Amino acid sequence: MKTAVNLSCIPEVPRKEMIPIVKAAGFDGCFFDAMGDPAEIGQIAPKIREEGLIFQSVHAPFRRMSKMWEEGDEGEEALKELIACGEETAKAQVPIMVVHAFIGFGEEHPNALGVERLGRLVRRAEELGLKIAFENTEGESYLQALRDGLFSSPAAGFCIDTGHEMCYNRSADMIGKYGQNGKLFCTHLNDNMGITGPEIFWHDDAHLLPFDGIADWKGIANRLDAVGYDGILTMELTTKNKPNRNTHDRYALLSASEYLSLAHERVLRFAALRKA
Repeated sequence: MKTAVNLSCIPEVPRKEMIPIVKAAGFDGCFFDAMGDPAEIGQIAPKIREEGLIFQSVHAPFRRMSKMWEEGDEGEEALKELIACGEETAKAQVPIMVVHAFIGFGEEHPNALGVERLGRLVRRAEELGLKIAFENTEGESYLQALRDGLFSSPAAGFCIDTGHEMCYNRSADMIGKYGQNGKLFCTHLNDNMGITGPEIFWHDDAHLLPFDGIADWKGIANRLDAVGYDGILTMELTTKNKPNRNTHDRYALLSASEYLSLAHERVLRFAALRKA
């Protein structure tokens, strides 16, 4: 089973500098967060491959995803941003782009406009030979609308974020719900302490190393096996505390190499829980 991790897991270290550290730690691949100029995807791709790493996926910009579901020009501009990111992802021969279904909290109002807009992204992905993996984030009803409206396309599927499942989806089985029939395209493996306050909030989205929180990793392994997932085991991590939290203090004294080596040990520990 191959493994990968996000290049942004140690925010203080530039992503280009992370590439050889990821390789030395034993990972087979990595993914890139494209939050700025989409041309950065093509710039970093050769550096990833020079190290012999798999460029597993690109994480698309997500800060305007709520606008995707609203009338107005900003939603159209957000869609253009995603399509541009998808085009650069495909140009760099990266097979998957991960896209948030929504961002934000409060009342949920999925609608035909949002499905239609993201349907245009999926149709462009079909043309490019790219897969769009919609991630479970805040507002599961938006993901459900996308599943019902778009998952008939071979280009549309699911990315399971194990931490989001606990702190945003109340530990419901997102893998079983959205990952059946080959629709689980990739993983974002990470841990947290669940919902710690009276309301669901992003401060609980810790992205700890597996086994440093309360996730049922054997249960997750069983659920991946149940849907027949055989793709790369990709982690999405950070060494940075969320505001007013100290969950990540345990990583403060680790060098980048030490942290990535520990991360690799943890993903192998998880992989060992799966059926042979």
